[in-house]
Formats: sequence, C-alpha cells, structure tokens
Amino acid sequence: MSVDFLRDTWRSYKNDDAIIWNEESYSYGWLLDRLVFWNEKIAAEQIARGKVTILNGDFSPNAVALFIALAAHGCIMVPITNPTNQKSGSYIHIAQGEFCFSLDKNDEVKIQRLGRNAHHPLYEELRNRNHPGLVLFSSGSTGEPKAAVHDLVPLLEKFKVRRHRLRTISFLLYDHIGGINTMLYTLANAGCLVTVHDRNPDAVLRAVEKHRVELLPASPTFLNLMLLSESYRRYDLSSLQTITYGTEPMSDTVLKRLHKLFPHVALRQTYGLSEVGILRSKSSSSDSLWIKVGGEGYETRVVDSILEIKAKSAMLGYLNFPTPFTADGWFSTGDAVEVQGDYLRILGRKSEQINVGGEKVYPAEVENIILELPSVANVTVHGEKNAITGEIVCADITPANKVSEPEREFVAKIKQHCRRKLQRYKVPVKINIVNDRQYSDRFKKIRR
Repeated sequence: MSVDFLRDTWRSYKNDDAIIWNEESYSYGWLLDRLVFWNEKIAAEQIARGKVTILNGDFSPNAVALFIALAAHGCIMVPITNPTNQKSGSYIHIAQGEFCFSLDKNDEVKIQRLGRNAHHPLYEELRNRNHPGLVLFSSGSTGEPKAAVHDLVPLLEKFKVRRHRLRTISFLLYDHIGGINTMLYTLANAGCLVTVHDRNPDAVLRAVEKHRVELLPASPTFLNLMLLSESYRRYDLSSLQTITYGTEPMSDTVLKRLHKLFPHVALRQTYGLSEVGILRSKSSSSDSLWIKVGGEGYETRVVDSILEIKAKSAMLGYLNFPTPFTADGWFSTGDAVEVQGDYLRILGRKSEQINVGGEKVYPAEVENIILELPSVANVTVHGEKNAITGEIVCADITPANKVSEPEREFVAKIKQHCRRKLQRYKVPVKINIVNDRQYSDRFKKIRR
C-alpha cells in the first residue's frame, strides 16, 4: 500500500514524539494505534475506496492520523482548514464531497454523509488506478478558486528516501501544498511536528523555544513581522538550524536582515505550487535570492522569462477549469524569473506586473527598495489604471512606530529614496499611508 513505508519507519520510533498539539506529546506508537482505530472506523462507516472525503481541520493528532488512514484506504481527500470556513461550502460543492470529517478544537471528530455521488472524470481515473487522491484549492482571491486533483501515490514517492529527522513547526496550513509537504517530510523521517494554533510571531517563537524546534518553514510576510516586532529577542532560538521561506517573493532587504541576526541559521528558499508539488531547492547562499530548483521527478525550463515545470507528481488536472498543461506536459507557473547558470531569481507573478507606458514593473522590486527605509514597517505595491500611461505604480505603506514626522514629509522622503534607487517609471506616483494589516490569514501579502 502507498503508506506502508511510513508505518515501517514509525515502528522503529514508537516512543518518540510524532506530534506536539496543545502542549501535549503524541508518540509514533500512539499514531500507529490511531491508524488501526481509523481503519476500523472507516470500514464501519462503509466508506468505500475512491470516495471523496472532506477533512475540515488543522494539524491536530486525529487530523494527521485521518489523512494517513484515508490515504491507506484509497480515498480522495479534500483538506479544508479553519481560516477558510467561510468558503468551505463552495469548496465542498466544487469537490463533490461525499463524506465530511469535521474536527473541533478538542480534536473530536464528527462524520457526515453529504448525499452526493462524485463522478468527475479525474476521480474516475484515480479509481481506475486504485490510487488515493488529494484535492487542493487555490486561494481564489480573484474569482472562483481552482481545485487541483492529485494522484497521491507519486506525491508520496519522494518521501520514501530517508532524510533528516527534525523537530518542525507546522506553520503552513493543512490545506496548503507546503503544509502537506511539511507534514509528510516530518513524519516520513520520524521527526516531530510541532503545531501552533496562533501563527503570530510570539506564539510561533515561543513554541520554537519550548519544544527545541530545528526547522521553521514560514512566509516572507511572517519573517518580516518577526523582525518588526523584535519577538526574536524574547525567546531562546538556539535550537533553530534552518528557516525556509516561500509562497511569495522574499525581499532582499528582509533576507539580509535575517542573515545578519541569525548568521548560524541556514536560510533556504523553497519553491512549489499546488499543481506540481514542492520541488527540491538549493539557495546560492543564506543571504541570496538565487535558487536552484528541480530534483528527481522534475524538469524545468524558462520560456519568454516564465518558469515552466514538468513533474511526475503533477496534478491530473482541475475539477473546474480546463487543463493548463501543454501538449507535451509542461506547466507554466506564471512566475517571471532571471537566469544565471543553474540558478533562478524569481521576480514575481506575471499577472502582478505593472505596465507603465510599455515598461514592466515587478512590485517586489519596488517593495524591496522601500523596505530599506527603517521608517517603513510594511509595503504593498500595486498598479492603478491611468489614461496616459496605462498604469501607474502605487504603494500602500505602513509606517514604523518610531516615525514622528508629518505624513507629507514622510511620503516625500520615500519618493526621494525611490528616485535615487529606481528608474523613473518604477517610482510610486501614489503613496497611501495605511494602518490595516496588509496580509491574509495565511501570512501572505494581499495585493489589489
């Protein structure tokens, strides 16, 4: 079966921590026993192989055990994590959910039959292969979210190679490809998954200190907030060996600050997408945004400055959109990149480019320059329609607490700094001073 290699590993570490949840430890022995329990429960509920099962929860012990048990049973899983509950009805409808496992704050599980029969061609393909499946949704911030359908067997394949045992924070969410990757990597190597209910910097770093966490996967937005709050000063982070970052472009300014503060921690950029999985990656150095991506089962190429990927673990397709793959199986990521030998530097999403009179501006480049100013806490750059140039560059800026000068002088200094560092068409025409947070529940920057 597809998860037998996990059980084989866990039997050798029965007494070791598998999951820390609500400050309690759950061992690999507990996890093995819980798999038996859920296998029996799934059979008792008459949930057949190939059924579409909604998993509404986070990285609680039962949510982790259920994921593995349902995979072993050959079900098609649709994880939906709590911060997206307002969209869960739409997700369940698109996914054609047949059963729902809802996990509450006490890790109690409620099972519901949803009265549907899922007959999408992609589901039929999984059933014909006799393989478990995984459905992951895009954020859907602009229009209907895309539902990517994976065959779970090739996604699991890369975890059969044993790597490092690490105590790891489950920062990325249960319904995110990065969160699933963190869970599977940690469990496949008999590491310890340290869960947090609150993903603000103090809560996360408190868990790092208490549970001697070695690996912290995070978003650039979270890491910037960690620097701004100076929460890193309040906790013993000596156990940290590696901080990985992904999901959005990292500011070179923020990265260099991190490297200066944590010279003995490896800072590693990761890269992946819901459609193709997480690629193996290697940063040129801890303070560099140049990255080498690929690994076994992946091929990459750059076409018209856009990164394209061919992967053995690529999704079968979308439930609700046409296939995005080329005839020969390549997926266009939409990420614009620069190339330097075997390394890439990600400039940003092509869809987020600002077109100023035919000149292309990537928001991340402008944001990086503005973040050089100690008086700026956060910035989000976006385009706005303009009758003359097509678009103009605009910036929403949250000042640092120590700013005392009038707003007009503050804005003038920002523009002056940008003029010194950027080409004229990249300098923000409009600067809005905002105090609302500029990131989502997933600690990703919100762009207009």
